[in-house]
Amino acid sequence: MPVGSYARGVPDLFCSRRIRLTMLVVAVFVAAIVYGEYGAGASGAFLAMEIAVGVVGIGLFPLMFRWPVATGVAFVLLAALAPTATPLANIGVLQVARCRPLPQAVGMALAGVAAHAARGLWQPTSGLSYGWWLTLIVVLHAGLVGWGALAAARAAVITSLEERALRAEAEQGRRVAEARAAERAKIAREMHDVLAHRLSLLATYAGALEYRPDQAPERLSQAAGVIRTTVHQALNELREVIALLRDDASDDLARPVPALADLPDLVAESRSTGTRVAVRDEVSDPASVPGATARTAYRVVQEALTNARKHAPGQPVSIALDGTPGARLRICVSNPLGRPSAIPGTGSGLVGLTERVRLAGGQLDHQATATEFLVSASLPWPA
Repeated sequence: MPVGSYARGVPDLFCSRRIRLTMLVVAVFVAAIVYGEYGAGASGAFLAMEIAVGVVGIGLFPLMFRWPVATGVAFVLLAALAPTATPLANIGVLQVARCRPLPQAVGMALAGVAAHAARGLWQPTSGLSYGWWLTLIVVLHAGLVGWGALAAARAAVITSLEERALRAEAEQGRRVAEARAAERAKIAREMHDVLAHRLSLLATYAGALEYRPDQAPERLSQAAGVIRTTVHQALNELREVIALLRDDASDDLARPVPALADLPDLVAESRSTGTRVAVRDEVSDPASVPGATARTAYRVVQEALTNARKHAPGQPVSIALDGTPGARLRICVSNPLGRPSAIPGTGSGLVGLTERVRLAGGQLDHQATATEFLVSASLPWPA
């Protein structure tokens, strides 16, 4: 385990860059203890043992950050021999309390108390009774365990907060990606609804010019004018769709959006291409249809007319609408089957329309019988 990995972010001596400084401080303490013992009259083999214990402890010190329990036990055993190992044993107890479970920390602290108690029996501290000295040792080790446990808890909290921040950042990124995908899908849906209708009109007029070049100049000029007007309308509607999807809601209210009230114009456009369109409108109060429902109803009829021009050119189209507030708005568009035209299509218009109707809280069905193609939709109409 790398040095300093036990508790990230806690400012203490357990970071790799502080090991050398900590070793220097410990060496100073050991030297001070040796000097104090020498000043107190220690000499000969006893002084040599204290120096040897201090040197061995300092040599083992870097291992404490990789094997804290084993090294702590070694420090405790050395502390039973000489006071020069006491600082190392205390740091070992603190490290175990910080990076290991509490039972191990308590066990290491008890071992430290026992080692110092044993040393106090054969090497008493001058000027202090054994009982008081042992009491101070117990209090010291209890404080070391508490300090280590507190540092471990703080490190765990910091790590938890960091992980939560990372998860929140990832979640925010996911929400942004989903919002972008939804916006792209919305733009693609609107562009399909607008362009597919206009381009199908263009293809119808262009086909008439291609197959009837012998028409009178006035008719040719009229058809060319309709094509030019339709192109301009397609560009303007595409511009409006993009601006509508980019602007705020306050701007949306100022820009007209096709709705149920615009169906007569939509039908008139289809009739201008030669398509016979019959409309049966039994909606009780069109003005009370909510905006989202009205826009979706318009798109249903628009897509059905576009498909009729693509897949059954020249065939009549029948549109039926009925509904009352508090019930459902029902739309049914049908046309006889015919020979498909050369107008290209992806076949995804009804798929996108089904999703649009579902998002509006309604249901859309489309099917081809033996004689006709039928598109029916049911949309909510709150009272």
